Amino acid sequence: MLRVHVTTEDLLNVTFASEPLPLVELAMALVAWQRRDEQAVFGRWRGHVTRELPGRVRPLLDLLRPDGDNPQFVEPYDRTLEDGLCAVREAGPRLTPEELGRAAARAPGSDSWLRALWRQDREAWEQLDGALRSAYEVLVAPYWPRIRQSFQADVAWRTRLLAAHGIKACLASTHPRAGWSGSAFEVDVRPDYEVRLGGRGLTLMPSPFWTGRPLIAEGPDGPSGAYLLMYPALTPLPLVGQGPAEGALDALLGRTRAAVLQLLVQQRTTSELARDLDISLPSVSEHTRTLRAAGLITTRRDGKAVLHAATGLGVDLLHSGG
Repeated sequence: MLRVHVTTEDLLNVTFASEPLPLVELAMALVAWQRRDEQAVFGRWRGHVTRELPGRVRPLLDLLRPDGDNPQFVEPYDRTLEDGLCAVREAGPRLTPEELGRAAARAPGSDSWLRALWRQDREAWEQLDGALRSAYEVLVAPYWPRIRQSFQADVAWRTRLLAAHGIKACLASTHPRAGWSGSAFEVDVRPDYEVRLGGRGLTLMPSPFWTGRPLIAEGPDGPSGAYLLMYPALTPLPLVGQGPAEGALDALLGRTRAAVLQLLVQQRTTSELARDLDISLPSVSEHTRTLRAAGLITTRRDGKAVLHAATGLGVDLLHSGG
């Protein structure tokens, strides 16, 4: 379980990141590619990535593993690719033997490349730079407008949720198994990890690639600043429509998911949604799961039928989105 102990001062220092960050999103994209959850959403994208990624990105898989708990030096908080790559290189001399041991223990292949990296071997660092550039050109650069659209829509939605229902509801909506126990924010998913914010606050950052539980790490300002909490964006990248969204609701949820919510002003079964929208039952289940996690719909079983309906919050969102 992730447990984050929050003080009153922390609650006064909860903010949202201002924009997505290139190498952070690259790391999350590589992680998403290796994961096997959310196949209804990410399956086709993963197949495309498998065909497109060049072999030279292979060393990155020794550093960036599917659970997302990865060395932070390859995920710098810089706003451009070049600044981020420079920050990665400058982090080299500060890497510790303990960090090497942890990375080597998690790597699926030989640790010889990692050891060369920690020894500041020039060829190993050139290999890392080339791998990051190649992966960025395939995974991030073509999708950057859609990454920004997902990010901005999620922040807009949660800002509204924060204003209407408070910080506890805002944080609890970041994961289906998230909630509160007293003053502790908890996510009931392993592994166990506990953090005391101690008044430093939180910076919230949605990622359209990340599919697991919220991740917490030191933020851009290090030990003197707020912690960073990264969580799955409400609309993952494969569901962000190509081109400009037709409306605010489409920008936030994606066209199909917005249509699901609109239909659920009246109660419907999973089969009825699939029929009315001409999509598969697994796709309906994926959309309703995410809408339910965000508090926008409720689901209950009535015999063999599964019934869905919009909540008051969902209806409010429909009204505000026109």
